[in-house]
Amino acid sequence: QVQLVESGGGLVQAGGSLRLSCATSGRTFSSYAMGWFRQAPGKEREFVAAISRRAGSTVYADSVKGRFTISRDNAKNTVYLQMNSLKPEDTAVYYCAAKSATLNSVPTGPTEYDYWGQGTRVTVSS
Repeated sequence: QVQLVESGGGLVQAGGSLRLSCATSGRTFSSYAMGWFRQAPGKEREFVAAISRRAGSTVYADSVKGRFTISRDNAKNTVYLQMNSLKPEDTAVYYCAAKSATLNSVPTGPTEYDYWGQGTRVTVSS
């Protein structure tokens, strides 16, 4: 069992930045691909970014490409999402997720992931 705890959400003005963190339990963090998803009110959960086990591969949703950066520190069992140039449409609850995966796998579908955090809310004001 893997437990995920997100932090770093909050209220920010458009154009601002936030850095989300997702701390995980357990000793096998490096065996998991990690992803970030978000869910806005009244909308389905959508993919944001994913990173492979040793950070060799990353993938982003088109809507965040060039603005968001996913990274991980396997020594700290933590994955990050640096969010720059935030827009009001980025407002959502952000979730991190973990999937036991092959070395270079970067899954993008929510149903592919095995474990989820409780989410952290991001609000971007215009």
